[in-house]
Amino acid sequence: MSETLVVNEIYLSLQGESTFAGLPCIFIRLTACDLRCSYCDTAYAFVEGNRKSVAEIRAEVERLARPFERMRSAECGVRSPKFEVQSLKAEVQSPRSVHPPQFCYGGREVRGYRLPLVELTGGEPLLQRNSLPLMRALCDEGYTVLLETSGAHDVAAVDPRVRRIMDLKCPGSGEVARNRWENLRQLKGTDEIKFVIATREDYEWARECIVEHRLAGICPLLFSWAHPLAAGQQDKSLKPVPAGQTPIPCQELAEKIIADALPVRFQVQLHKVIWPPEKRGV
Repeated sequence: MSETLVVNEIYLSLQGESTFAGLPCIFIRLTACDLRCSYCDTAYAFVEGNRKSVAEIRAEVERLARPFERMRSAECGVRSPKFEVQSLKAEVQSPRSVHPPQFCYGGREVRGYRLPLVELTGGEPLLQRNSLPLMRALCDEGYTVLLETSGAHDVAAVDPRVRRIMDLKCPGSGEVARNRWENLRQLKGTDEIKFVIATREDYEWARECIVEHRLAGICPLLFSWAHPLAAGQQDKSLKPVPAGQTPIPCQELAEKIIADALPVRFQVQLHKVIWPPEKRGV
């Protein structure tokens, strides 16, 4: 049987989170998750999906990326995407490079990432073993590939070119016991650790975690405010917030980060600012 995956949706939008927030991104949302975080806003991906081959997924990514590849500027000239990806590093380092890459299109961007980005998300992508060859193939094709993962599964087998955005589940998620702490040893500077902060207790837990595990020396740290779920997102299978915890407003979280001088990036889910929070495919 050919390599297949159960896919919930594939779509082009703007990256709403991480250090890549705001950049065009193709999302490959895979079906199934073995966690039930209290704030999960994609419960529809727990079971909904259709089986697709890796080849079909790659073809859809190529289709969605095609308008970006056609974009050319006078500074860049007309060159194949593969040539641009391979030559980018040399061109940036060249003292004769008058026009920096941020003014170029057709697969290039200010920091050298090919656009659009491609992200595997879920659900939990690592529950499907064929996510690994898919990510490897996308990297081979020159895409900047992101992986959103819960932190409950071993990330060691993920292609080292992939930017792993790994959660550490806070107590308010109801899934703190599922953190796979061994993963911290696998992370490198191009990866990111995300804390979804839903309560004041989550904030204190995350702050202590940063110190205890010396996380600031590993990779960028994200504090993501848990946006309240819309009525249609409140799936019955989600874990309840543990008793005795106090929800934290967005402004309070931002002010605490400043007051405590934490070495983290505060983020909200950008797509929920632009579109209705419950809207899919954005």
